[in-house]
Amino acid sequence: MGFTSAWSISAHDDDFITALAPRLLPLIAAERAEPLARERWERWRQEPLPDFRTWGKPFGQFCRREADALDSFLELTASGQHVQEMYDGLSPDDFSLLTHVWDLVTDTEDIFVSVKSKEYALRSFFHAIGPARAALLPGWCGNFLLTSAEVRQTLPAVEQALGFTAEERARAKDQDWLGYGDEEESVLDGPLRMWRHAAAHARGLCGVSVTIY
Repeated sequence: MGFTSAWSISAHDDDFITALAPRLLPLIAAERAEPLARERWERWRQEPLPDFRTWGKPFGQFCRREADALDSFLELTASGQHVQEMYDGLSPDDFSLLTHVWDLVTDTEDIFVSVKSKEYALRSFFHAIGPARAALLPGWCGNFLLTSAEVRQTLPAVEQALGFTAEERARAKDQDWLGYGDEEESVLDGPLRMWRHAAAHARGLCGVSVTIY
């Protein structure tokens, strides 16, 4: 059965970020605090996956340990149930990520969003950059909420994580299996662009990875 996912990073003023914080930050904290999620993260950190083109090999070629590591990574990078609640509008006042966050963004410069069918954009992004770079990013598995001050504070680490030499970018691009349309922004470009944009304009950032349906 198929699904469609979205990973978005949107820029907002600090008043909006402050108002959103009591809703979103506890959900991100709950995702991070789950023991199984931490276990999956640690496994990926210790056992980065090989070239994604090997993942479909039969178990005779792709051993059980590697298959288990892949399953763990796939679960780690799927949308978590807590942040998902914010998209599903399950709060008592029907607050929804779609109508109360995304729909308020009117300038295309203020948002990066990657919508994919039968795939999670965050999954390809994480595999492409690897665990050492992913560990430099704030929040948890693509979910974060930052004030403008926190954006400026975290920008150097994000620059370190997503600033590639030509050779490093070529390797990362080779492991990003997502297809992009002519005007679609790559997961290797959008996040850093949003950090730089927000830092330059004193904006905060909201990042969420969810299943749309």
